[in-house]
Amino acid sequence: MTLKEKKALAAEVIGVLEAVYPEAVCSLTYSQPHELMIAGRLSAQCTDARVNLVTKELFEKYRTIEDFAGADVEDIERIIKTCGLYKTKALSIVTMCRQIMEEHGGEIPRTLEELTKLSGIGRKTANLIMGDVYREPAVVTDTHCIRICSRIGLTKGKEPAKVEEQLWKILPKEKSSDFCHRLVLFGREYCKARGPRCSECPLLGICRQII
Repeated sequence: MTLKEKKALAAEVIGVLEAVYPEAVCSLTYSQPHELMIAGRLSAQCTDARVNLVTKELFEKYRTIEDFAGADVEDIERIIKTCGLYKTKALSIVTMCRQIMEEHGGEIPRTLEELTKLSGIGRKTANLIMGDVYREPAVVTDTHCIRICSRIGLTKGKEPAKVEEQLWKILPKEKSSDFCHRLVLFGREYCKARGPRCSECPLLGICRQII
């Protein structure tokens, strides 16, 4: 498929998903920008549903970036233990918040480059912040995005950075962030990793691969 054809396919997919999921909402629960950053860090190798359960207690106890910067790492470990890799995640949460306080005056960085310099923040979470917090174009290559875009025929491969690079070339920038949110909703309802509901799928006539 040519780049032009992939752009046309992407536009068609976006149109269908916009109709099926008018509200493109983030699946992580947060009320402040730093909470999204921390929830994004916790979501590595963990379901969003589990993260949302854990962050309820976490965000009630620690309310600001400064609170997290001064937190006892062991207490963070206790709260987030069920998220997996909890020791590494707890340390990076405290460290990233200290970096923000010491290097950015308590403000979350506004560029992808600066965000990815924070402890534990990769391109996926950095893009999530750029899109949801700063309303900038963003491509969040989570497992849903990688799986679905490959099945549809928009991308090839499973490496997040390479999938992101491919999507930047074909997605309208103003729709990129919402498209990724809709992929999560679509992936949970129809295009599941196991047992996808192909016969009921709203993209049935578009998808390049019938499972």
